Amino acid sequence: MSQETEERIAHLERMVDDLSDTVATQDKEILRLTRLVELLAKAEAARQSEGSGGAVFADERPPHY
Repeated sequence: MSQETEERIAHLERMVDDLSDTVATQDKEILRLTRLVELLAKAEAARQSEGSGGAVFADERPPHY
């Protein structure tokens, strides 16, 4: 194998390792964010089931108008 080929292989191996690290980091972040969304969804469901008694009108203008 030539010197140039060995260098290219080494470079490609480094790129694969870097990409693998990036994917592993992103996987951990996706799992963390998924858990957070689940917790927020449960909290919102609990809040809605309690019933705040107030009505929310989407087309109502805020008081500062």
